[in-house]
Amino acid sequence: MTHRPIDEPVRPVRPHPVETPGLWDQPPRPDQVDPAVLGALLHRHGWQRRGGAPGRYGRWTPPGPGGSGTSLLVPESRAFPDSEDLLGEALVALSRSGSPSARDVLVGLAVPSDEIRWWRDVPTGPVGVSPWTVEEQLRTAARQMLLAGALASRARAGYYGARHRRPAAASLENVLVGAAPGGRQLTAFVPVATGRPLAVRLHQALYAAREAIDYKRATGGMDAFDGAVEAGVSHELTEALAALVRGTEGARIAVEWAPAAGVPEGCATPAEPVEFSPGDLPVLREAGARYLREEPSVPVRITGAVVRMRRSGPRGDGTVRLRVIAGAEVPHVRMTLDEEAYRIAGHAHLVGLPVRVHGRLESRGGFRRLTGASGVAPVQVDEAERDRLMKSLQENLDFFEEACSGD
Repeated sequence: MTHRPIDEPVRPVRPHPVETPGLWDQPPRPDQVDPAVLGALLHRHGWQRRGGAPGRYGRWTPPGPGGSGTSLLVPESRAFPDSEDLLGEALVALSRSGSPSARDVLVGLAVPSDEIRWWRDVPTGPVGVSPWTVEEQLRTAARQMLLAGALASRARAGYYGARHRRPAAASLENVLVGAAPGGRQLTAFVPVATGRPLAVRLHQALYAAREAIDYKRATGGMDAFDGAVEAGVSHELTEALAALVRGTEGARIAVEWAPAAGVPEGCATPAEPVEFSPGDLPVLREAGARYLREEPSVPVRITGAVVRMRRSGPRGDGTVRLRVIAGAEVPHVRMTLDEEAYRIAGHAHLVGLPVRVHGRLESRGGFRRLTGASGVAPVQVDEAERDRLMKSLQENLDFFEEACSGD
């Protein structure tokens, strides 16, 4: 029977919007823009204020050596008659600018977003360029870190494995990313409306991880990592941090809050970047292994549809794979059933019914295996679900017959 693999890769976050032709051709309308928010975003992205009429408007120039030839007049408020015109001219100039910082400002205006930034200090090659693998490593580490933050925003655990992974990955679909040239810097725009819990949790988890590493290096104890789980630190986060730092001279991560939404309660402003170095790698590896080793198995009662059955002969124990409908935060589980339970699971599948089973979801293998399975029984479902299960059986009848008859 065909099915989606358990270990499917994390869905990539969406590319920077300017990489999608036609999507961001028009700047926001002046009546949609708060002058104070525009000024805050210009300052965040490196633009310099170089004079202007105090109390009325400021003159801003872009970052970099070529910025002196371009400037924007941005009103400080809407209290003056010409503020709407100045805003319109500034937005058009930003939309026509080739500067990456101008595009980032427009993104922040169009979709109020918390910005997560990663920097990696990596050696450069000839004439200051870096191998293409450097940018790929940065993107991979950032994607892993966003997923770790999304997992921690749903539940606290030292090791998640397959738990919560699908909804956590789905929550990243509205995140936009943009890379600076050279593969050393990456920015993720996390919409406040849907992603602020992720940004807050990742912000807190990064500081907790930094403090736990410092405690370990100062005292030799790993106790701080136990308490750091409540802040969002996990095996998945330590793996992401190790991937970010590996092969560099150091790395930094910063979370900057959307000016239009303000600073979340309990979070610092301005949020200083959290720094990690290659010297942290042994501690990160030890912490990740500790989380993996110590996360306990979980007693569960799972309801699921049988999608695969296999045993070595026509009699005896067999292995069953369920698509989880309820009872656990994983998409599929495997289990070994005795002959009678295996027969019950097979009959339930033949008539289009899921089964309910008790057992322990084992952390080994990523919470994908149920041990001590007992109490296997068919479960009544509504007609629509039963029809869907029966259609699945008919589409894969050859495999099911093969599985029931043995290898």
